[in-house]
Amino acid sequence: MAATSTPPASAERADDKLRAWLLHGLLRSDRKSVGHHAEPAPHEQHRWWQVMCLTGVDYFSTLGYQPGIAALAAGSLSPIATLLLVALTLFGALPTYRAVAAESPNGLGSLSMLEGLLPGWRGKLLVLFLLGFVATAFVVTITLSAADATAHLLQNPFVPDFFEGWKVPITLLLIALLGVVFLGGFSEAIGLAVVLVAVYLLLNVVVVVTAVAQAIAHPAMVGDWRQTLLTEHPGPLAMIGVSLFVMPKLALGLSGFETGVAVMPLVKGDLAQRIKGTRLLLTTAALIMSVFLIASSFATSVLIPAAEFEEGGKASGRALAYLAHTYLGDLFGTVYDLSTMAILWFAGASAMAGLLNIVPRYLPRYGMAPDWTRAVRPLVLVFTAIAFAITIFFNAGVEEQGGAYATGVLALILSAAVAVTLSSWQKRRRGRTIGFGVVALILAYTAIANIIERPDGLKIAFFFVVAIVVTSLISRATRSTELRVSAIELDEQAKSLLEVPGKIRLIANEPDARDEREYAEKDHETRRNHHLPDDEPLLFLEVTVEDASEFHSELRVRAEERHGYKILQVTGSTVPNAIAAVLLHIRDETGKLPHVYFHWSEGNPIAALLRYLVFGGGDVAPLTREVLRQAEPDDTRRPPVHVG
Repeated sequence: MAATSTPPASAERADDKLRAWLLHGLLRSDRKSVGHHAEPAPHEQHRWWQVMCLTGVDYFSTLGYQPGIAALAAGSLSPIATLLLVALTLFGALPTYRAVAAESPNGLGSLSMLEGLLPGWRGKLLVLFLLGFVATAFVVTITLSAADATAHLLQNPFVPDFFEGWKVPITLLLIALLGVVFLGGFSEAIGLAVVLVAVYLLLNVVVVVTAVAQAIAHPAMVGDWRQTLLTEHPGPLAMIGVSLFVMPKLALGLSGFETGVAVMPLVKGDLAQRIKGTRLLLTTAALIMSVFLIASSFATSVLIPAAEFEEGGKASGRALAYLAHTYLGDLFGTVYDLSTMAILWFAGASAMAGLLNIVPRYLPRYGMAPDWTRAVRPLVLVFTAIAFAITIFFNAGVEEQGGAYATGVLALILSAAVAVTLSSWQKRRRGRTIGFGVVALILAYTAIANIIERPDGLKIAFFFVVAIVVTSLISRATRSTELRVSAIELDEQAKSLLEVPGKIRLIANEPDARDEREYAEKDHETRRNHHLPDDEPLLFLEVTVEDASEFHSELRVRAEERHGYKILQVTGSTVPNAIAAVLLHIRDETGKLPHVYFHWSEGNPIAALLRYLVFGGGDVAPLTREVLRQAEPDDTRRPPVHVG
C-alpha cells in the first residue's frame, strides 16, 4: 500500500506565517461598538493635520477636475455656482459633520447615529442599505481617481502617443500600487499623504496666484467674461436661480467629509482630543478648499476659452493643468501634472482608509461577514479586486464613473444631515433641528436632481446595496450556529444554586404564564420522560431575547425562586446560543458536565429556522446541540442534551 503523502513542515510553517501576516491587527468583535462605546482601531495614531492629509488626498484632489466640471455645467456662471457650493460646504456639510464627529467619535459616522435611532433589525437593515452607498462612494473614489490620474498622465505633451491605448493597464497598475501601500500599514499611507498634499497645495498656490494675477492684469478679459455673464443672465436672481439648478452637477466638490469622520480613530488623543482634532481637520480642509475653488473658478472662467472645456479640449478635466502649461511653461506644467497625477492616484487612499475603518465595525458585529473581515490586509485585497473589476467594466472612463461617485457622496452627506437633524430633535434643540433640517432639504434636492440627471449612478449604487444586503444575510445565516457570546455574568444567588453535590440538571423552559402549574407540569414531564427520581434536584433555565438582531451578546444570569422552583433567568440575543454558552460556562466554573432537558418542538422546521434567524427562537433543542458541537469538538467535554 502506498504511503499517504503529507505536506512538509516547512510548507505548514509558511502557511502559518502567511495567515499570521494577513490577520495581523485583527479587530476584536464587540457588540457594543456603537457611538461612544465603539472600540478604537488598533492603528497608530497621528496628529490631526497629518490625518487631514490622508482625507485631503481625496478632497483636495478634486481641484484637478472641479473647475472644469463647474465651467461645463454653469458656463460663465461658474464662479457664482462655485460660491453657492462653497456656502453649502461651510454652512451645511461642515456643521453637519462637526456634529457627527461629536456624536460618533470612533469612526462609525452617521451610520451609527441612524442605527441608534432605529434599534433592532430596522436599524441594521438601514445600515446595510447605507453601506451600499458607502461602498459606491469609496470604491468608485479609488477607481475614478486612478482613472483621472491616468488621464492627466496621458494628456501631458511629453508622453508618447504610444501609451494612448494603455489607459486600462496603467489605471490597474495605480490601483495595485495603492493596495500595496495599505498592505504595508496606515502609518506608511499617512506619511506618503502628507508629502503629496504639501507638494500639491504648494504647486496649486503658484498656479492659482499666477492665474488670478493674469486675469487682473488683463481687465479686458475680465470685462469680456462679465459682459457674457450679463448677456446670458440679465439679473442677480436669474444668476442665482440657474446656479442653484446646476449646483448638483458640482456635487463632487463635497467629497471628503464622510471620510474625515471615518478615519477619526487615527487622530491622536483621548475622546475629547479626538473630537477636537477631527473638527479642526474638517474645518481647515473646508476653508482651504473653499479658497482654492473660488479663486480657480474665477481664473479658469476668465482665462480659458469655453471650447477648451469640452471633451477633447486641452482643458477638459484639467483646467488648472492647462493654466500651468500656458502661463508657467511645459516644464512646470509637467511637474504640476505629475503632482496632480500622484494625488489623484492617492485620493483612493482616503477611501480605502474609510472602508477599512467602517466595514470591520459593522458587518462582523452583525454576523454578516466572515470573521477575517475584522483584519485589514484581507480587506485590502478584496477592495483592490473589486476596484479592478469596476475599472475594467468602465474601461477606466472618468465621466462614466462620475454619476456613481456623486450619487454615493450625496447619499452619505444626506444621511448625515438627516441623522443630526433627528438627533437634535430628540434632544429638543429647536434651532439646530431647523438649521440641519434646511441643510437636509437642500441636500435632498441636490441628490434627487443628480439622480435624475445621471440615473446610471443610482443603478450602480443599487447594485452595491443589493450585493451587500444579500451577501450579509447569507453570511448571517451560515454563521448563526456559532457560539455568539462575548461574556457571561452570574449573580451570587445563581452561583450558589450550582453548588449541588451531584449532577447539575437544567430544564430548558420557555416562560409562558410563569405560574405554579406551568413549572409543576414541566418538572413532572421531565422526570417522567427521562426517568429522574423525585428527589433529584432540577433547575429551570429560561432565556429572554432582548434584541434578536444582535449577533454577539453579553449574558446576564440571575437566579430567583418562584412557587418553590429554582430558576436561572438569562437575557441574550438567541435562545439556543445562550443556553449553549451557559452550559459551557457552568462546566468551566464547576468542573461538572451539566445536563439540559428539552421537549420536542412541533411545527414546520423551515418556519422554525426562520424564527431562529429573525427572532432568536426556533427549534431550540437541535440548534443548542449544534452550537455545542461546533463550540466543543470533544464529545467527552460536551454538555449532554436530552430531548423527550
